[in-house]
Amino acid sequence: MSLDSKAPVVHDDLMPYVKLTAKRQATLPAATCAALGVGPGDVLELEPRLEHGEQWWLLRPRPSRRRTWVGCLARSIRPGATHAWPEIRRSVATARRNEKRP
Repeated sequence: MSLDSKAPVVHDDLMPYVKLTAKRQATLPAATCAALGVGPGDVLELEPRLEHGEQWWLLRPRPSRRRTWVGCLARSIRPGATHAWPEIRRSVATARRNEKRP
């Protein structure tokens, strides 16, 4: 679902609704986005529900999977490496020795 597509938001007497474009995109009303706390680029989860014999969909923001700066380095860490100071000092010393080699 795209939050920035050109699909018109249509209102009837009871409730706002959206119309899908030919590419199956829809624009959510600004009030809906504000209530969900979402904006362009955010991901929404759609969960089908069946209650009292009627199917409806639960729409909610997907939690962000932002990683800390340390998490971004996860691919660079050797398996089995520790974060103990003696190990870190050994690793730095080894790197410095290797830098000095031609």
